[in-house]
Amino acid sequence: MIALGSSSQTRAKILTNAGIKFTIRRCDFDESNITIKNPEEYVYEITKGKFKAYLKSYTLDMPFIVADTVVCTNGEILLKAKDKKEAEEMLKLQSGNEVDIITCMIYKSRHLEFSDLSLTRYKFEKFDKKDLSEYLKSGEWSGKAGACMVEGFCKPYIKSVEGFESTAMGLSIEKLLPFLEF
Repeated sequence: MIALGSSSQTRAKILTNAGIKFTIRRCDFDESNITIKNPEEYVYEITKGKFKAYLKSYTLDMPFIVADTVVCTNGEILLKAKDKKEAEEMLKLQSGNEVDIITCMIYKSRHLEFSDLSLTRYKFEKFDKKDLSEYLKSGEWSGKAGACMVEGFCKPYIKSVEGFESTAMGLSIEKLLPFLEF
């Protein structure tokens, strides 16, 4: 069993689909003070902050993992949309464009600490206006970095992909599995 230092339903789903037993242990970290413009450094600093917050809140009674994800297009970091209008703006930037989705994760057990910074690059076709409108109405974009959902709304618009879908979903499970200790 491991602890997931996140309340992300998508990360929980990734672990469940991989057959990994886990418990959710929320660890709050205020990301608003991070002002780094480089997306890789930004997501690393957030993940490191979550890691430290976890260690302050819990004992190391079981292995745990923390992670964070950002979406980047045209050199701009796209975080979680605050509202439907912001989600629409973010998705319009991604429509017909190249999009980098970067996930950083840190896994720690009593014997091992593993960090990973992975990038998955998508090239998207132009999003259909009607599909985009329906997606925005659905609210599924809420809580997603860049309002992007590669396993859902964006899937039919993927022109090309380099990297793992799990990275884009928020947890690079293919890279984590070899290091898990139970």
